Amino acid sequence: MKETTPMRTIALAVAAILTAALTAFVAPGQAGAGEPLPPVTDPLVRKECGDCHMPFAPQMLPRRSWVALMNGLDDHFGEKATLPAATRQAIVTYLTGHAGDVTRTREGGKFMASIPGDRTPLRITETGRFLRKHNAGEVPPDAWQRKAVGSKANCPACHLRAEQGNYDEGAIRIPR
Repeated sequence: MKETTPMRTIALAVAAILTAALTAFVAPGQAGAGEPLPPVTDPLVRKECGDCHMPFAPQMLPRRSWVALMNGLDDHFGEKATLPAATRQAIVTYLTGHAGDVTRTREGGKFMASIPGDRTPLRITETGRFLRKHNAGEVPPDAWQRKAVGSKANCPACHLRAEQGNYDEGAIRIPR
């Protein structure tokens, strides 16, 4: 049997602490290589939101934005989006439970850092993170009018893996 020295014990303790810290920082389904934003996995949210648009990763907006957005479904960007009360509440619970200021992901943190604390954006396209990543130097101004893009909310038009939560610059193709 190998004798344990105090130095070896300290080295093992430091290694265990570092391993635990790294595991907590890059937990499954959280920020990490290839999956900067966990995709929406809730079947109800995927169906109800996805019937009209891509279900957006809740980490892109703070909790207060999701509450305001879900409280305004009578005028959801010009559309009346009615839901049964139980369905609406289940979606609110999911969105607010996974909001950018509730869960901590690297990419969600970038969105949160771009939103002043006194603002409650109702659109992801109003966040500083979106505006910086989609400025005229990054996206040709006429791209938004192209038929294949249609609107700034149509992430999958350019981000080939948006629905998997991957907005990596290596997976962008702006339609012509």
